[in-house]
Amino acid sequence: MSSSRPRLPDVSVTQLEYLVAVHQSNTWADAANLLGVSQSALSQGLAELQRRLGLEIFGWDGRRRVPLETAQHVIEHAQRILAQTGDLAAWAERVRAGSAGKVRVGMIDAAAVDHFGETLREFRENRPELDLHVTVGPSSHLLQGLSTGDLDLAICVQPDDPGVANVPLLKEKLFVYGPPGVHRSQPALWGPWVTFPQGSLTRDLIEKTLRSLGAPFEVVAESNQPEVLSEMVLIGMGWTVLPRIQAERPPASLTAIHATPLLERALVAATRQTGPANPAAIELTEKFQRHARLISRSPRN
Repeated sequence: MSSSRPRLPDVSVTQLEYLVAVHQSNTWADAANLLGVSQSALSQGLAELQRRLGLEIFGWDGRRRVPLETAQHVIEHAQRILAQTGDLAAWAERVRAGSAGKVRVGMIDAAAVDHFGETLREFRENRPELDLHVTVGPSSHLLQGLSTGDLDLAICVQPDDPGVANVPLLKEKLFVYGPPGVHRSQPALWGPWVTFPQGSLTRDLIEKTLRSLGAPFEVVAESNQPEVLSEMVLIGMGWTVLPRIQAERPPASLTAIHATPLLERALVAATRQTGPANPAAIELTEKFQRHARLISRSPRN
């Protein structure tokens, strides 16, 4: 034998507020002033509350309306509901402000480790109620995550995609690095190459630029990890093109063959062109922009 759930009364938060205000005030006039409504609106609201509950909450003592015995139980429920509703409203406000809720961010390794790691850490620490999840990967994977709705924000190489909205962050210079002791100034003598896998936006930029200079583009090894590419150059496996901040740090500590960069790649904050914006993603993008301006002023950039 199944038991049916009692039908919930169709009462409003406003009606519960009226009830609690009357309970906390000396007179109905005081309660109406506290709520900023007329006494007539207050009376009508409480009359409707009683009708929807199917209970008499107030009676008359001469000319005064007084709570009946049933009122106390209803008031206690109303107070709990209003407290929880207030908590919900406060949480919703924090979500709208980007300090609560959830945001999923994708970043290429240079952005996560070399450029915006400290900004990301501070953002997380200052928003303990925000569920911040970071995915590090190549730009193509991050853009796919945006398109499928698995990411709210991607810090990646600027794509040529009309479905993606881009906020410019910074221009990153990429230099040519050869094995230690190898000095070839002519592009036609450069290579073979250790570089990013096919489908990488950075690899596409590198290949296009090298071919325009007459350099052969024979690839002998691929990796998404700049540290692996640097180590391969160090052991003489081939040449590579990387940002200075990744290639010249220990343990590889490579030296560029030219002081002039081969090319620049644009890093952007990418979001979907359509759909609702995530407030936390918007605020984080603004913080990335401010930090990117500081990076751009650095002489090493």
